[in-house]
Amino acid sequence: MIQNSIKTIALIFAASMLLTSCYSYTSVVGNGAQGNQQVTKWNHYVVGGLAPVGVSDSKEMAGGAKDYTVHTRQTFVNGLISGLTFGIYTPTITTVTK
Repeated sequence: MIQNSIKTIALIFAASMLLTSCYSYTSVVGNGAQGNQQVTKWNHYVVGGLAPVGVSDSKEMAGGAKDYTVHTRQTFVNGLISGLTFGIYTPTITTVTK
């Protein structure tokens, strides 16, 4: 009985570690961020991310800066929302650091 409980807990732990991976992509424009000023916006996709509904513009978010870093990711909250909607709505977050 205890052995089955330990196996179950180990299986749940392993599954939770596999599911923690979040989408993340970073790109550097020019020399990259020269300071720590950040602008963050949500991106809205439907059908598992295949069809963009509202996507942020990193150049506009940079506000004319020539050197900045763009970090786009799917956070835990974004993944949770995607899971609750069965992938119909799949948001991501873009942060521009200049």
